[in-house]
Amino acid sequence: MTDGDHLGPRGPLDAPGTGGSPDDDAEAVRRPAGGRESSRANRGWWDRNADEYQNDHGDFLGDARFVWGPEGLDEAEARLLGPAEQLRGLRVLEVGAGAAQCSRWLADQGARPVALDLSHRQLQHALRIGAGQGGDAAFPLVEADARALPFADGSFDLACSAFGALPFVADPERVFAQVARVLRPGGRWVFSLTHPLRWTLADEPGPEGLTIVNSYFDRTPYVEQDAGGHTVYAEHHRTLGDRVRDLVGAGFRLDDLVEPEWPEWNQQVWGGWSPLRGRLVPGTAIFVCTRV
Repeated sequence: MTDGDHLGPRGPLDAPGTGGSPDDDAEAVRRPAGGRESSRANRGWWDRNADEYQNDHGDFLGDARFVWGPEGLDEAEARLLGPAEQLRGLRVLEVGAGAAQCSRWLADQGARPVALDLSHRQLQHALRIGAGQGGDAAFPLVEADARALPFADGSFDLACSAFGALPFVADPERVFAQVARVLRPGGRWVFSLTHPLRWTLADEPGPEGLTIVNSYFDRTPYVEQDAGGHTVYAEHHRTLGDRVRDLVGAGFRLDDLVEPEWPEWNQQVWGGWSPLRGRLVPGTAIFVCTRV
């Protein structure tokens, strides 16, 4: 899981809360940001912020836990990838793996994961965790852009992403097409991201975060730029309808759309996510798809 608590400015410029800390001198704006621009900016942003992110959220994410989002929905319970006993031997691609906690859980179930992330520093944390468990990562770590997956057609049985990559790409249809290409026919693609409804609300965990400040239909990216106007961070909004159309266009069938409820046991505040907001409005959307 790559995303965290992005602490941008409040009010109508709010992003829905999916990063770490903003660069100190960054200015928040809403403006277009293309594919290469977003990829370059977010690679640098995550390299600069990976240490803080893993320090702040490592305990919640665990070293070998598959958690779908800030609500704490665990794959061991949700079984959105299928029964754990049926994962053994499957070739699994994790897109936007961060420190590869989810891939480590998959490996523990007997799967054969590959953890891919844009950020070199995030993958260094994957190596650190693996070394702390008594050895290097027991699966490949690949530094690459999800918009251009470096794998052969039909290389994987299953693909997954827990808040990784998709919120940060300007052209998600390209990612979906790449995932469809590397999956075998009938392969499953399951991914979670910020619920699109969250883009309408102020990014605050308290009552003020229940106020609509943005149009759901405004797809203008949230961008942080330096003093020279260069993008240093970008997040992109799509409606639920946009996501479904992009998936179908890439050759997927949507089997389920899961909106986790906030559980009573989870009292943590993670950026704009909180028990108050989580019990009233969805914060995470999980798409369960099959390559047709």
